[in-house]
This record gives sequence, C-alpha cells and structure tokens, in this order.
Amino acid sequence: MPKNSKVTQREHSSEHVTESVADLLAHEEPVDYKCSVLNMTGETWDKQKDGEEELDAENRPAWNSKLQYILAQIGYSVGLGNVWRFPYLCQKNGGGAYLVPYLVLLIIIGLPLFFLELAVGQRIRRGSIGVWNYICPRLGGIGYASCLVCFFVGLYYNVIIGWSIFYFFKSFQYPLPWSECPIVKNGSVAVVETECERSSATTYFWYRETLDISNSISESGGLNWKMTLCLLVAWSLVGLAMIKGIQSSGKVMYFSSLFPYVVLVCFLVRGLLLRGAVDGIMHMFTPKLDKMLDPQVWREAATQVFFALGLGFGGVIAFSSYNKQDNNCHFDATLVSFINFFTSVLATLVVFAVLGFKANIMNEKCVVENAEKILGYLNTNVLSHDLIPPHVNFSHLTAKDYNEMYRVIMTVKEGHFKELGLDACLLEDELNKSVQGTGLAFIAFTEAMTHFPASPFWSVMFFLMLINLGLGSMIGTMSGITTPIIDTFKVRKEVFTVGCCIFAFVVGLIFVQRSGNYFVTMFDDYSATLPLTVVVILENIAVAWIYGTKKFMQELTEMLGFRPYQFYYYTWKYVSPICMAVLMTASIIQLGVSPPGYSAWIREEAAEKFLFYPTWAMAILISLIILASLPLPLVFILRQFHLVSDGSNALSVTYKKGRMMKDISNLEDNDETRFILSKVPSETPSPMPTHRSYLGPGSNSPMEMSSAPNGRYGSGYLLASTPESEL
Repeated sequence: MPKNSKVTQREHSSEHVTESVADLLAHEEPVDYKCSVLNMTGETWDKQKDGEEELDAENRPAWNSKLQYILAQIGYSVGLGNVWRFPYLCQKNGGGAYLVPYLVLLIIIGLPLFFLELAVGQRIRRGSIGVWNYICPRLGGIGYASCLVCFFVGLYYNVIIGWSIFYFFKSFQYPLPWSECPIVKNGSVAVVETECERSSATTYFWYRETLDISNSISESGGLNWKMTLCLLVAWSLVGLAMIKGIQSSGKVMYFSSLFPYVVLVCFLVRGLLLRGAVDGIMHMFTPKLDKMLDPQVWREAATQVFFALGLGFGGVIAFSSYNKQDNNCHFDATLVSFINFFTSVLATLVVFAVLGFKANIMNEKCVVENAEKILGYLNTNVLSHDLIPPHVNFSHLTAKDYNEMYRVIMTVKEGHFKELGLDACLLEDELNKSVQGTGLAFIAFTEAMTHFPASPFWSVMFFLMLINLGLGSMIGTMSGITTPIIDTFKVRKEVFTVGCCIFAFVVGLIFVQRSGNYFVTMFDDYSATLPLTVVVILENIAVAWIYGTKKFMQELTEMLGFRPYQFYYYTWKYVSPICMAVLMTASIIQLGVSPPGYSAWIREEAAEKFLFYPTWAMAILISLIILASLPLPLVFILRQFHLVSDGSNALSVTYKKGRMMKDISNLEDNDETRFILSKVPSETPSPMPTHRSYLGPGSNSPMEMSSAPNGRYGSGYLLASTPESEL
C-alpha cells in the first residue's frame, strides 16, 4: 500500500476513524481494477476497448468559447414565440400588468428549472437519455420522451421556417405582392378577386397564394409544391447547420442569434418614427390591474415561461453537456433567462409600435369610407345638413371631428341608426384586435410593412429575422434528439443527422398539403404541452426527491466552487414541483373544457370559421399525447421488473488530469465490504460496520448509499473520462 495512503496514515494516528471503506478508496492512488487481482467478475481486460472508451470521452466536442455557448443557449430559447406569442399574451392579459406574473413565475419556476437542466447536463456530460439514466434509471424514460417531443415539435416548427423562406424570396419585388388584391378577367371585364375583396390583400395572399388552403382538415387537396420546396430548403439548412454537431452549429449561432437583435433594434427605431407608434405602445403598457387576479392569466404566464426557456426538450441539457465541468452554469442560467425576458419586451415594443401605426392607417381609412357614406346620405336628404357641426370640413376630416359627428347622428337617428351602417372608427377598437402566431407575422405585420417607405427592404429584414429565430430554435431542438441518441447508441454523427433530416422531411409532407396548416395547429396545441409538463415534473422529482437535493447541492458546490443559494434548495424541493403540478392540472382542465377544434378558412365566405376535429383527427391528436408520454411508464416497468438492464450495477471511475472520481450509488449500508471482497453477502469473511464520511451537520455524502433490489451489485471498474461513464 502506498506510503501516502490514508490507511497508512491512520495506522500512526490516534484520531477516530469515521471514514467508510468507500471513502478510503476515494483517496487511494488510481488502480486499473480490471487488470488487478481484485477483479472477480471474470471479465477479461480489453486494453483496446478501454482505450477507445477513454478516447471517446476525452474527444467529446466542446464549445470554442463561452460566448459561442451563451449565443447557442440564447438562440435556442429566444424563438418565434418571443415575437408573436408574448406580445399577444401581454395585450390579452392586462398589458403592463401581465409582466408582473410573468416575471414572478420566471423567477420561481423558470430560472430554477433552467439552472437544474444546465447543471445536470454539465455535471454528467451526456444528452438527456444518459443524464436521466444516470440520475434515476427507472425514470430513464424522461430522456426518450424528450426526444419524441423534440421530433414532433421539429416536424411542424420547420414548416414555419419554410413559410418564412417563401415570404423572404417574395419580398424582393416592388410593390410587395401582398400590397394589393389581384385583378382577374371575367370575360372582357377585369374585376378584383372576390375572396380578396371580401377579406384583405395580405389575408388573401397568406391563405390563397401561400397556403392555397382547403376548407377543412378533411379536404387534403394534395401537396402544395411551393411549400414542399420551401420545406426542403428549410430541412437542408438545418441539416447543414447540424451535420458537424456543435462545430458547425456553433458557428451558425454567431449570426442566427445576433442578427434578430439587429433587426429588432432597427424596427424599433423605425417604428418609433411612424405616426401612431406611441398610441400602440401606450395601449400595450397601460396596466389593467384587475387582470392580475385572474387565474387564467397566471396559467398562460406559466406556460409561456415554460416554453420560452425550452424546458424539458433536452436541448438545454445537450448544449450544456459540451461545457467544462467548472463552468459557472448558475451565471449562465440567470443571464439567458433575463435576456429571454428582455427580448420578449423588446419584441413587444416593436410589434405594438408597428401595430399602432397600422391602427392609425386603418382608422383613417375607416373615417374616409364612413364620411363618404354620410355625404351620400346628405345628398339624398336621408340626413339633414343641420346634423353636421359647422366646423367640420369633409376635405380635411379628422378622427376627432368624425367621432363628434357620429355621436350627433347616433343621438338624433336613434331609432334608424343601424340602418345607416356607420362604424364608430375608434382607434381603441383597432388596437384591441388581438392577433398572434401566423396571424401576426404573415397578416398583420406584413400589412403594416406595405405602408413603410422602402417596404421591400423592411420585409426582407423581417422575414430573414424570422428564419434566423426559427433556425436557432431548430438547432437546439434537433440537438435534443441527436446528442442523446449519439451518446447512447454510438451512431455516426453525420449519418444520423442526415438520416434524421430526410426522415423528418418525408413525414413533414403532411404539413405542406393544402390542409397542412390545420395539422400544424394540431401539433402545436397538443403534441408538446401536456407531455412536456409531465417530463419537467419528473425531472424535478428525480433530482430533488430521488437523487436528493442535499446531495445535488453538494455536488454543485464541488463543481462550481461555491454553494448555490438556499433559494434553489426550496424551489427545487417544494415550490417548482407544486407549481408545475398545478400547471399540469390546469392544462388538463383546459383541454377538457376547450373543445378540440381549429380555425378553418372558408373560401366561399372569405372568413375564418371554428370547426371541430373529425373522429380520425381526434384519434391522431390523442395518439400524439400518448406516444410522447409512453416512454415514461414503459421504461419504468421494464427496469422495475429487471426486464432490461438499468446500468446501476456499475462503479464508475474517472481518470482525468490525475483525478479519480467514484460514484457508488447502489450499495446498501452493509454492502461496502462485500463490494470489495465478494459479490454475495454470505461469502464475506467478516462484515464491517458501516460508516459514512462526515460532511458536517445536516449534510449528505456525495457518495450517499441507496438500496438496490435482489442484492445484485457489480464489482468491476468502468474506465471513462467523466464521472458518468457508459450507462
């Protein structure tokens, strides 16, 4: 035994021995167990195999710089939802008052869970499958469920990038193709397209020129070849960005993460110079404090926090797994969380500055159209000239003058006012028209840009921003699939990435039918919300209650060099699980209360109409939820009844830069001696009493023991370069 070993030192010391056998081993010189006399497993030492395992772990890709990693996390978390979902929720749920519940829930749910995912990824240095197999093998289904949800989301998310690509290329012309309704020939007479005339130019371009949408989900209508081509381009971009892993995607992030901020700032400056921009911003941030007491507001704020940070998808864990183990992931979690929040606020300012301008344009148009009606009524003596205030000048009619005239006519003609067909033309009504998602990006915002000077330039910038926002999120989503699969099954990165993109493109053809937009809505509403909520709850429980919050905090202290705030201890153990359970319950109730349906565009009516899903679509919808959640109970049952190996019979040892780290997580209190001397308790010559290393009052050892069924333990070392060697 080496002279400097702890056992030798204890022989000459009168100090009371409190260390266990496992603790003594932790201070010994590194020993190659497989080729030593202690190897009783019968396993032959394969030097080449061990060398390959060590080399594989040592060669794990790493970020070129901290900046590249931060940009990757920002690019993943800041996505299309920040631009078209957050502003809508803000407007719908009380304006500036909505920021209060959002910020509160970001701090007590978003930040702790985001920090948790960053920490486990960095500590274990594996994708989501490897991480949750290591922490709790029976909950290893978490990783597989995350991969399935990532796949479902990636399928339809890339379709949105395809739509943005289509608009991007259509923007290189003046005037913009959605600025005016098309003229069609009806015999020898040229007339405006009826569907366009009854809706608007931007609405017509979106539903007819872009999607060529059918009247319902039951009418397939065949493939839309323009959207099919755009989807192919979108998957090609994702494949090229992902083909070399973070070596290629990391470089893409420099542009895809930073460019949207350049565009948002440019749009904000331009928007503030537009007439009516201040009206939009004031309307946006005028707080409606009574909304803060509405539980629905808090539910929607929690859901937005949850999805804005990308929790449960596995992308956060995948990106973090390429970090050095001493990286300050607490700083990263705080930085990225609040950058995400401020990006949402910035995007909201931009959106409502532009929508305020659009509202003024539409309000002026309304005033002109209704003033012409009033003039017609005056000329036909339907209305008396005495009803018009003397200062009103129809040549330069302001909104204020029209509103005064409108109130006078409504008072005098109270009994027959509805027959006149006059509109109030209130700016507030225009600003209250809630739009979100594709309706905001491809209809409302595009309509506003047609009134910009140099509108094609701003359109190109806007849709290039959407492409980059989507691409950043897609890279993170795809990393949530590729990283755990490559880590677990050792497939070739390039081959798997290309194969995954091709397969996703083929399956994604369902979204580029003429009815494809309805399937996008279905997947967006149902494929991720409930399964991801369950996944994150189980992640929280696995770390806080099964692995142990004290143990996890101790390991974080060793990894980071400082002890995280007690705030995280209580949020992980109590606050976050309770809040997430409430959110899951509210989501289930919402699914039960809200009828499963979608907004269909009816061509003949040139309007949207709510339709219920047919039976076969309901079957698909339910199958999505079940399939995404299925790995959770399946893996638990298989490992609970030992139908598959859970990898828990391994003592993992790490040799790296002269350090050796061990994790003995499946030994019972009376098994330490047996671990060294024999497999079977009866074969142990003289059992020794168990002791645990002392870490101070109320602390647990980072090598805390836990029981395992049937007394089956391995006694061979596995060589690797990380403390979580092959699972």
